[in-house]
Amino acid sequence: MQRTFSIIKPDAVKRNLIGHINQIIENSELKILASKKMYLTKNQAEIFYQVHKQRPFFNSLVNYMTSGPLQVQVLEGMDAVAKYRKIMGATNPVEAEEGTIRKLYAESIEANSVHGSDSEENANIEISFFFAGSELV
Repeated sequence: MQRTFSIIKPDAVKRNLIGHINQIIENSELKILASKKMYLTKNQAEIFYQVHKQRPFFNSLVNYMTSGPLQVQVLEGMDAVAKYRKIMGATNPVEAEEGTIRKLYAESIEANSVHGSDSEENANIEISFFFAGSELV
């Protein structure tokens, strides 16, 4: 079993898509271990996305991720990182496969409805950024 991290981003939360996205997650045999709705502060967003600090889209990304509530989640299952990345679809929704979360719900490359860890190592870092160990049930 493996764990991965997921964010249902502000665009999807605003459009009341949490349940729809979670249905896709659960139908792919991933279990939702922890889930909470929250607002990301500017400081939290800057720290979380620090890997992109020198990229031209950094400020726009921080502004978008702090524009409304989001849903952070810990998912568990066999090959959870790869499985979740597959059901999310490509970052650019135009390039995403049919039936993926981003093909179904993304509004743009930035407002692409979901985030998922890109490796098991990053999943562990991202999970501990948002969740205490006692929250994982």
